Amino acid sequence: MHDAHLVDSHVIRALYKLSYETMEVTGPQMVLTMKLTTFAWNVWDGRRPTDDLDKWQLAKRITEYPSWLEFLGYAFYFPGILVGPYLDLSEYRNLITEDIFSNSTVGSKATPGRKLPPGRKRVAYTKMLMGLLYLGLFVVFGAKYNFAAALEPWFAKENILVRIGLFQIYGFLERAKYYAIWTLTEGASIVTGLGFTGFDPSGQSLWEGAANVKVLEIEFPSNFKVLLDSWNMKTNVWLRECIYKRVTQKGKKPGFRSSMITFLTSAFWHGIASGYYLTFLMGGFITSAARLARSNIRPLLLPAPGEQSSGAKELYDIGGTLLSTTILNYAASPFMLLTAKDSFLVWSRLGYYGHIIIGGALIFFYGGGTKYFKRLQKARGITADGKAAAANGSASRGTPVSEKTFTLPPALDQVIPPSE
Repeated sequence: MHDAHLVDSHVIRALYKLSYETMEVTGPQMVLTMKLTTFAWNVWDGRRPTDDLDKWQLAKRITEYPSWLEFLGYAFYFPGILVGPYLDLSEYRNLITEDIFSNSTVGSKATPGRKLPPGRKRVAYTKMLMGLLYLGLFVVFGAKYNFAAALEPWFAKENILVRIGLFQIYGFLERAKYYAIWTLTEGASIVTGLGFTGFDPSGQSLWEGAANVKVLEIEFPSNFKVLLDSWNMKTNVWLRECIYKRVTQKGKKPGFRSSMITFLTSAFWHGIASGYYLTFLMGGFITSAARLARSNIRPLLLPAPGEQSSGAKELYDIGGTLLSTTILNYAASPFMLLTAKDSFLVWSRLGYYGHIIIGGALIFFYGGGTKYFKRLQKARGITADGKAAAANGSASRGTPVSEKTFTLPPALDQVIPPSE
């Protein structure tokens, strides 16, 4: 029912052409949708045989129902009620009971009469200052320098390389508002005690569990997977656990079908604007291309144990960073432009570079590139599980070639509307 209510709100806003400044209730509804659907799956897992559950499902399964007061406290957890962070019932229970702090190390440093370790206010206020900095960048520059600037006549008159370069700057400023709201709400959550992850070697408390975004890993990612894993991280967990893995048949690995269903669900959750669907549809193809590159090319460049990284590997990493960021800005622009008409106009002014890169990669790998790299890996003694063939006695070259990771949409994945 709540899902239907959320969709109804999206439709009403679209029909009456209401801006986010005029009417905005969908942000809290989106957060509540994540919580309620996760709660439902956790209850379902609590009724299933434990042998059928994975590690996450075992940890989050609900066998003892909450009281109404506890449930409402969870559903309307104040720091995250507007834009997140999303959390599940077990996290909320551990926060309220302070069980998250129950270990001997914390006990020796805790506030008298409480289990809370020191240092949370220090981290929370730092997050507040960082959030205000991102907000200031958006307020000062974001109104003029954004994806919509590419619709202006002057933009089309610039050299294609200048257009692509400017678009990367616009992408950062578009993301600044999300960095602001998520960093501020992270700090608010830390004040309540959410997010404690232990102590560093110097004894300072760490509060990384409430993070929803890692800015440096988004702006300078080593590859597209790292980028997606660092954006709207809590929503990624929801999409992975409640959609991606649930639509995969038992005994099979998630693949392209699971990715596309997840992307489309994410788009539907955000609203009905055509730009959402253009972004997430392309996100599915980007994820597939990135996975193919990672499994086919990367193992050939990894140094053997004890050896230094080669120049080719460093060039691969630099290229991955530049490519991931430029592809992100290209694919995410329809989400902000909202309409298919504006999106295709902007893409055309960018020379459709994103489609050319991703389309070219998919054609290459499926047209024989994958077989070629597999032969190279076999010739160098790199087997399907990432270990060197016994015949030549070599050591493992690193990440398994057949590695399947839950890479989810994103900024592609989860760019949410301005006030959400």
